[in-house]
Amino acid sequence: MGNAKSGAMSKEILDDLKLNTKFSENELSQWYENFQKQCPNGRITPEEFEKIYDRFFPDSDAKTYAKHVFRSFDANDDGTLDFKEYIIALHMTSGGKTQTKLEWAFSLFDVDKNGYITKAEVAEITGAIFRMIPKEELERLPADENTPEKRADKLWSYFNKSETERLHEGEFIQGVMENDNALRLIQYVPTK
Repeated sequence: MGNAKSGAMSKEILDDLKLNTKFSENELSQWYENFQKQCPNGRITPEEFEKIYDRFFPDSDAKTYAKHVFRSFDANDDGTLDFKEYIIALHMTSGGKTQTKLEWAFSLFDVDKNGYITKAEVAEITGAIFRMIPKEELERLPADENTPEKRADKLWSYFNKSETERLHEGEFIQGVMENDNALRLIQYVPTK
């Protein structure tokens, strides 16, 4: 996916990232320099990505969630993230528009990448999110959200689908945008 191993970022990648993210040329150059220092081969492996998540969530189990996030950002399915995929990921999760973030969230929940989300996929991702919540925060959750299964059931109920139906991207985005609780349930924001 680009000029991953050379010492300088290609003009094509730079122009594409300037056009498709909120980052300036200077910011992209700084990110690239840091990326090259951390990943001299120009790629982040799933294991390296998990370590990054472990540092951000030291009081919880973020490994499963990190695997799903990695999968959703590995645009070319080569098992690594190159610089372009990494920057797109940063943009989508940190400062993109709500619509863009929800498009990414859909890809996160679409575990099998078939263009639809099932209740089983919702359960898988809500379970991964649940494992990121530290024990002291778990104790403060409402009764209808205090297990991964209850959270999955509650989230699925906002989409008005039966257990065996599936959601396409537009339905997912609309369902989340119309309900603040659904938006809260598709993510974990630490209280610290």
